[in-house]
Amino acid sequence: MSDLSDLPAVPPEDRGGDERIGYRAGGIFLIVVGWGLGIIVNIVLHRMAPASGEVLGPWRIYPSLGVYALGLVGLGAVAGVVGVFMLWLAQRSPPGKLVLPGYSY
Repeated sequence: MSDLSDLPAVPPEDRGGDERIGYRAGGIFLIVVGWGLGIIVNIVLHRMAPASGEVLGPWRIYPSLGVYALGLVGLGAVAGVVGVFMLWLAQRSPPGKLVLPGYSY
């Protein structure tokens, strides 16, 4: 009989994988979503909106930046900075081989 508390729920992964791939993918994603959508698209949509406002799906966009738009700009700026930090970590991390979890080499 074996004690279930002694067995891991998931088998351990192989050592020596390249975590830089995840850092790069996550960093690029955060930069694109944060700075691209959160800041650039947000400000461009507000600048293009007429004085009476423009309906875009369930939202009405006015030319002035409101609390929601400014919050999105701030959140986008923070997400972009975290993305740059992740790319910096990818650059500074030692290289490793590409290891897929659960694949026997």
